[in-house]
Amino acid sequence: MKTKITTMLMFATLALNIPTITNAQAKKGKIETSNSDMSIRPFKINIPQTKLNDLKRRISETRFPDRETVKDESQGIQLAQLKELIDYWGNGYDWRKLENKLNVLPQFVTKIDGLDIQFIHVRSKEKNALPVLLTHGWPGSPLEFIDTIGPLTDPVRYGGKAEDAFDVIIPAIPGYGFSEIPTEVGWNPDRVARAWDTLVKRLGYSKYVSEGGDHGSVISDALGRQAPTGLLGIHLTMPATIPSELVKPINAGDPAPESLSVEETKAYNSLSTFFGKNAAYGGMMVTRPQTTGYLLSDSPSAFAAFLYEKIVEWTESDLKPEKVISRDAILDDITLYWLTNTGASSSRFYWENNNNNFSSQHQKTKDIKVPVAISVFPHEIYQAPESWSRAAYPSLYYYHKAAKGGHFAAWEQPQIFTEELRAAFKPLR
Repeated sequence: MKTKITTMLMFATLALNIPTITNAQAKKGKIETSNSDMSIRPFKINIPQTKLNDLKRRISETRFPDRETVKDESQGIQLAQLKELIDYWGNGYDWRKLENKLNVLPQFVTKIDGLDIQFIHVRSKEKNALPVLLTHGWPGSPLEFIDTIGPLTDPVRYGGKAEDAFDVIIPAIPGYGFSEIPTEVGWNPDRVARAWDTLVKRLGYSKYVSEGGDHGSVISDALGRQAPTGLLGIHLTMPATIPSELVKPINAGDPAPESLSVEETKAYNSLSTFFGKNAAYGGMMVTRPQTTGYLLSDSPSAFAAFLYEKIVEWTESDLKPEKVISRDAILDDITLYWLTNTGASSSRFYWENNNNNFSSQHQKTKDIKVPVAISVFPHEIYQAPESWSRAAYPSLYYYHKAAKGGHFAAWEQPQIFTEELRAAFKPLR
């Protein structure tokens, strides 16, 4: 049941002089910059064929371990399932299809706070379109949102109304995708949030909204706390709602208190299972991101296993994510991580944000004064109860349980995700 409390950069000429990723630039942090730090430069992707050949060679030389000794996923991604993915990666997958798809979109790079930030920016043809900032997480990427660009920017074509239109801004977090890798400490969610506000203002917008899941939720929370001029509100798919008194017992694996409601008990048990059995990846990245990077940077199959395990677990798909995300799209995401060599840098973002992302107290959600909207997807790591959500976010004005979808809401269910954004942000237009 929905709960609501009522309350031109032109890209037509971008075919000219568009920078591409060359051999030198493909080494992260080596993208050329212009003389003006405020410049917004068109961007296209052209991975050297030598890198794609090297990837295929490495895949062909994969040394797999022996199979798991159980019949389920309790020891990790099953060998047979991974082998099937890796075989297709080496013998059927075509990275150039993704390049061609992305290079049709208006992509840019701009330097903010010393780093080149790569982003997609698509303006709607509709008047009064609302700018929306879409921030990805891990093991996702900006690719999570690609299939929502059309419905968000051209709603009439996709069954909506002209007044539903958004201008879409999709940046890559520093150290992810084609954004530059930080070479110093301090690029935490608060700093990224400030960079995002700078980006939106640099694009000429005086007002906007922010949406995020996973890291994107944490960054949107940070934006909400900072409340920069022009931020109308935030939308979250992975909110931080755990009450402070429940953090320790959840982490300890204690039984749910009898005082909790049925909905709260379900959330408590989901979180207890997650932290007790399924969060080892986070422990590695939070405490030893550099060592994690060594494990991921030399073997594409190891990198694929590390990412694919979570895609398998976190999609609403009965452990068969290809039911809701195509195999090619999954490999697009994995290949993006591999080609940009962002195993270590993406892990460092966890180290920078060494916190409990689900805890209201740790994320200081009660300090958020801007309007907050939450969409709960049924196969998210946990389904935030409305009671916890209202206590954690005093400015909550929209709470809705979506019919389908998991951790990768936009990637799995782009239509439902689009409908959620339309409904959530309608009162803020």
